[in-house]
Formats: sequence, structure tokens, C-alpha cells
Amino acid sequence: MGLFSKETETAPCEVEVSHTFDSLHAHVKFLNGAVINPGDEVLVHGKPVLAGYGEVVVEERSATITRASKVEQLWTRLTGDLECMELAEFAFSEGALS
Repeated sequence: MGLFSKETETAPCEVEVSHTFDSLHAHVKFLNGAVINPGDEVLVHGKPVLAGYGEVVVEERSATITRASKVEQLWTRLTGDLECMELAEFAFSEGALS
């Protein structure tokens, strides 16, 4: 991988969404052992996984992992270690990416 280049890979995954009194969470587990590194991006394919109150829903999906370039990895590590990153964006939407 080059200094500025990015690579993508597709991985099977398991999505768990919990909406219970004790826990409100969404987790993705890669079934092929893929590991996410600082700066990597993950896009899980398919319709949104919806869990009603009191439910835990587990579904198998596929995901595209876009690996951060070496420069992005370094920047993410530096800003994370120095606690300079104050804003984290998490998007859960039904809209298609353009």
C-alpha cells in the first residue's frame, strides 16, 4: 500500500442490534477475522437492521472495508493520541450513498 493510496476489501459480517432496557447498541463482527485499524471506514450493505424495544436482532451481511492510506493512519494515530479529535461522526441512515 502506498503513502496516499487506499485499498478496499469485502468481508462477511454479523450485525447485532440491541434495543433493551439494559443495552442500546449496534455491533459488527467480521466473520473472516478482518481487523479494523485507525482511519479505516466500514460500510455494511443491506437494509437497516431494526430492533423493536426489548429485542436483540442478529443478521449476517457483507461489508466493504476501505483501508486508510499510510498518511491517514498516521494522522488518526497522532490526533487520537493527542486527544485533538473532539468530534466523531456516526451516521445511521436509510438513504443511499451517492
